[in-house]
Amino acid sequence: MECLEKPAWNRFTRKKLEQIVIGEPDADVRNRILQTWDTVAKPLDGMGKFETLTAQIGAVLGTENIDISRKAVIIMCADNGIVEENVTQTGQEITARVAAAMGKRTSCVGRMAKIVGAETIPVDIGINSMEKIDGVLDRKVRCGTRNFSKEPAMTEEEAIAAIAVGIDMVKECKKDGYTILATGEMGIGNTTTSSAITAALLHCEVSQVTGRGAGLSGEGLIHKQQVILEAIQKYDLYHKDALTVLKTVGGFDIAGLAGVCMGGAIYHVPIVLDGVISMVSALLAERILPGTKAYLLPSHKGKEPAVELLMKELGLEPVIDANLALGEGSGAVMMFSLLDIALGAYGNRTTFSELQMKPYRRFET
Repeated sequence: MECLEKPAWNRFTRKKLEQIVIGEPDADVRNRILQTWDTVAKPLDGMGKFETLTAQIGAVLGTENIDISRKAVIIMCADNGIVEENVTQTGQEITARVAAAMGKRTSCVGRMAKIVGAETIPVDIGINSMEKIDGVLDRKVRCGTRNFSKEPAMTEEEAIAAIAVGIDMVKECKKDGYTILATGEMGIGNTTTSSAITAALLHCEVSQVTGRGAGLSGEGLIHKQQVILEAIQKYDLYHKDALTVLKTVGGFDIAGLAGVCMGGAIYHVPIVLDGVISMVSALLAERILPGTKAYLLPSHKGKEPAVELLMKELGLEPVIDANLALGEGSGAVMMFSLLDIALGAYGNRTTFSELQMKPYRRFET
């Protein structure tokens, strides 16, 4: 069922996307922040990854005075036609139900975000329903993707329209004063779409990157892997570019989150990634707009087998290793809280001079 034949917000084309040039975050600001960390009364590099992560945030924002008190999770919600192939435990109706809970801020991510002072912004980018959901932004491109076992999931216009939604969400959030954003998603079947994209882009075996999702049986997992493999072979996806892979076997949620990653790079807003769906979106963004990954921060290492390969490809190291598999942006929200704590030591720092101590010196190794 088509919801919008020609989305009004689709002002991009493949050519226009490819013409966007991503600059680098401010290296001088990054270095000054790292130097400031060395003045804090602690062992050198005592805050570990959080020193480099906060320096990255400052470099993206272009300031040493880091303020991430205004933060939000953009949650892309969409359905996937591949669910017709029995690759999930549940049906598409669950997507709309969970999105409705997100609209009321009663889903897991809504409860967690409230604790850390973050907003949640659920977005209907492709739920298979014409019903308007209270508290959920309507940016629907289409009522779910097509079944990629039978035909490509999206047209190129639809894929780019979904990317544009994500880019515009970052633009709107920056205008509203948010200084850091995170990625979240909801969509039954999206571990199938993400695994298909990962296998195609990384040229690896489907079994390496395809897990049980929300809890498939062993037989169900084998079937899921076979469905993905057949699609990759049918469309020759090992030899296709990122946008073609996305439109062929991807989902609107993934396309929208790829746009969020791109928007972070375009508008200089740091983006905290969640789990495997966010990571494959980040890889797509980097392949389409090289340089995007410099604006992305990792949060956690999830359970899906694709995570390690995606992290390695993006050059990101997760901070949280807790076997999380919830999705929704929950791991990214946890990361928000850790960044707040780390910035407490940076922003209200106690220096060596205040303690009448000589600072530690760095020696060449």
